[in-house]
Amino acid sequence: MHHAPPPPRATPLAVTAHTATTALGAGLHAQRQALREGRSGLRRNDFGPAPRLDCWIGRIDGLEQSPLPASLGDWESRNHRLAWRALHQDGFLDAATGAVARHGADRVAVLMGTSTSSIGETEAAYAQQQDGRIPEALARLLVHTPHALGDFVALATGARGPCMTVATACSSSAKVFALAARMLQAGIADAAIVGGVDTLCGSVLYGFNSLQLVSPEPCRPFDAARRGLSLGEAGGFALLEREPADAPRAWLQGYGESSDAHHMSAPHPQGLGARRAMADALARAGLDASAIGYLNLHGTATPANDTVEAQAVAAMFPDTLHASSTKGWTGHTLGAAGIVESVVALLALEDGLLPGTLNSHAPDPACGPQLRFETVQRPVRYAMNNAFGFGGNNCSLVFGRA
Repeated sequence: MHHAPPPPRATPLAVTAHTATTALGAGLHAQRQALREGRSGLRRNDFGPAPRLDCWIGRIDGLEQSPLPASLGDWESRNHRLAWRALHQDGFLDAATGAVARHGADRVAVLMGTSTSSIGETEAAYAQQQDGRIPEALARLLVHTPHALGDFVALATGARGPCMTVATACSSSAKVFALAARMLQAGIADAAIVGGVDTLCGSVLYGFNSLQLVSPEPCRPFDAARRGLSLGEAGGFALLEREPADAPRAWLQGYGESSDAHHMSAPHPQGLGARRAMADALARAGLDASAIGYLNLHGTATPANDTVEAQAVAAMFPDTLHASSTKGWTGHTLGAAGIVESVVALLALEDGLLPGTLNSHAPDPACGPQLRFETVQRPVRYAMNNAFGFGGNNCSLVFGRA
């Protein structure tokens, strides 16, 4: 096998704001509290019309009762309602509009990750066809596109720089950080609003169920008796700047991306792509594996994914690493997993809160000592996040404490 040389060290980028909204609640305080208390956001599936799949989901309360403001009525969808709610947490919208005012609207990029965008609206429109045609009121081309989220966030923030959508399944909103780093490094923009939003819909629940990947019980990542994933919905954002006006919250130190190109949905059996992504992220950060204090794993609780990831981590990191999956709290939020779990890594840097792996008790024999089931409090300087998508779309990110 041909080994490419490691990438050169990257210039760190300032993370000046970040937020996440998940089944644990809206904003950082809700995430912190639930992680600390070991309180899961998963519930028995109550989404969509009956009969329902027998599974557990990470659902966000109240979206049905939270329409967009009248001025944004043309954008109405569950995904945009969640994006709107997430933008309004932790002062993020103010930070984003502040960056637009400071750098100029054309110099702020909007880079969003999503897996299904507003496909729930498309399903509803399709179900209400009359004589084979979608009713005029539901044929809203603004909404029925994978890029709808990017356009919506650009409109909400006033940013008019490059606006792009990354849709690489479950690595989507991790890869936007890498895209932002390249864009800012190339001088195409001075700041980037990155993030991702994915919401529950029939295509997601029944699609994953058809792949026999959905667990009938709350997901148990890295547990010997794990039975599959629990799907969730979430939204989150971060603001990246090359030259921040204020002290940064953290630094994006490095990123690594790879593609297995091995199988449509199964990871490479030796985890070659996963290792490559982690190694490249460390190289760009200029760090040895031993420098990482916390690693938020992709850890979906599917049999193949967890085994491969655990073996890759055991081969690369010392025993002292605290590595865990937080999907037992939020469910697998698909295209939003990258941003949500990056925010968990950022909270680890800010608070020293290193989450365990909720619901899991008996470690899979493939797991090394890096895999932790208990939450601990310990300061760390560097944290990492893994996001691995279908098709072997892998991304690893390294963050440093401010």
